[in-house]
Amino acid sequence: MEKGPFSVEWLAQSSRGGGAREMPGESRPSPLQTSPSVPADSPRDREAPERRSPGPESGSGGSAPGRSRTKFSAAQLQELERSFREQRYIGAGEKRRLAAVLNLSQSQIKTWFQNRRMKFKRQTQDAR
Repeated sequence: MEKGPFSVEWLAQSSRGGGAREMPGESRPSPLQTSPSVPADSPRDREAPERRSPGPESGSGGSAPGRSRTKFSAAQLQELERSFREQRYIGAGEKRRLAAVLNLSQSQIKTWFQNRRMKFKRQTQDAR
């Protein structure tokens, strides 16, 4: 029996080791030929180093590799909290404004608001 694409053996082999397998007749560009997923002048590259915590080499446990935790300054937190008090769900315009004013990415603003809503929910449930 031929082990064609999507057979049990083919799927088991692709999940074990080499990642996704190519379909017969398909070719993928090599990693050297693909463009980077993050532009060189992205907000990630422009972040001030004082907002980052030390990397995983400083004994931060077994966390997954990736982006380091953002440490917001007191002024950033004050502005984020003020905006949260006015409105718990942030709109696109306010997100862009805060990102520009606080020198953060829009995704950092969005994530902060999501986390803050969950903190608010926990606080109100604990008060009951």
